This record gives sequence, C-alpha cells and structure tokens, in this order.
Amino acid sequence: MSRHSAVEPADEEEMIRQACRQFFKRIIPMLVIMLIVNQIDRSNIGFIKAQLAADAGVSAAAFGLCAGLFFVGYALFEVPSNMFMARYGARVWLTSIMITCGLVVFCTGFITSPVQFYILRFLLGVAEAGFFPGILFYFRQWVPNAYRGRATAMILSASEAAFLFSGPITGAILSMHNVLTIPGWKWVMFLEGFFSIAIGVIASFVLVSSPRQARWLSARERDALTRVLAEEEATRSRLQSGGPLTHGTTF
Repeated sequence: MSRHSAVEPADEEEMIRQACRQFFKRIIPMLVIMLIVNQIDRSNIGFIKAQLAADAGVSAAAFGLCAGLFFVGYALFEVPSNMFMARYGARVWLTSIMITCGLVVFCTGFITSPVQFYILRFLLGVAEAGFFPGILFYFRQWVPNAYRGRATAMILSASEAAFLFSGPITGAILSMHNVLTIPGWKWVMFLEGFFSIAIGVIASFVLVSSPRQARWLSARERDALTRVLAEEEATRSRLQSGGPLTHGTTF
C-alpha cells in the first residue's frame, strides 16, 4: 500500500498547486519589491559621485576602494548571514537585512569624510550579505522543485528591472537639491534609506517563514506542501551523503 494512500496523488498535486499559487500571489510581489529596493541601495552612489567628491572629498580612488570594501564585507558575511536565515527564518532575517541596509544608507547622508564613507560601504556589504542567496534558500522552504524555476526566474527578472528604476528614482530625488538647504545627494540617502526601512517593516507583516505558519493556506494545502518539501529535502540529503534513493522518491 502506498504511504500516501490516505490522499490521492492527483488530489495532493492539486493541493500543492493551490498552495504555490497563493505563495506566488502573496509573497513573490513583496520579494520583488525588496530586491529592487536592495539593488537601488547598492547602486545609488554611482549617481551622486560628483556631489560626494565636492562635499565629502570622496575621490575617484576612494570610490574604487569603497567598491572593494563593499564586496569584502559581502563575501565575509554571506555564509554567516545564511546560517542566521536558517536559524531565525525568512520573515525575521530578510526583513532585518532590509531595515539594516536602510539604516546604513540613511546614515551615509551624514558623512563628511572618505573614512566615514569607507566604513559605511563596508557595513552595507555586511548588511546585504546573504540577501539574494537568502531568497533562493527561502524558496527551498516554500516551493517544490517543479515550481522553483519559475520563482527564481521572476526574482532574476526583478534584479534586472532594478536598474531600470534606479536611474529615474535617484535622478528625481537629486532634483530636490537645496530643498530645505539640504544637498541633493543627501536627499537620495535619506529618502532611499527611509524607504528601505519602511519596506522592511511592511515585509515583516507579509512574509511567512514556512508553509506551517501560513494562515492563508488550508490545512490540507499546508500538509501536502510540507510533505513534498520534506521528501525533496530528504532526497537532497541522501544525494549529498552518497546514500541510496528510496523507492518512490521523486525530484
């Protein structure tokens, strides 16, 4: 007798399909917005280079060093960040990354020297570390293999779309130069940093770390999705350990 004899395969597949449809409807749009904002936070300094050079003495050489410091922080903390993600869940960790990035960007609006710029760019790399890999890991906790390619494609498309939004948004904010006697580049840091914080707070009410915690799924949908995800995780573990696959295991 099949170990799933209590649930017809076609019925279970329909439950999984419905659960994934809800995930794509409720969670993916939030992740897309978060990724776009995250990319804007990372790339906005390219639009304020001249102003930073004039106001804070950040030279072209300093910009090059800052780019390196950003990726040093990113590389050093990418693995620890994903370990925290696995421990605390997506709702806590991904939203924490958004809020922390926003705080760092906001504080960048107060810099007066290249050294301060170096420190904050390194901290931004630390804060952003694990964000994109964290989203992919989040999919493993929510989306079966059959649907994960679609989810990943949507996120990759959002990453590319961020470059379409960053220029117009940052350019519009720069036009606020000297509003309330505040330079345009400071407005960029203040507003985009605040927006990142706001999105992080909103996301904390939207993201759900696992199917078991999703109140908008029915009990049958939660059970079916949790079951197939557990089976796929067990299969990955056996493959990584070199153990044999059990009969009936599917990818």
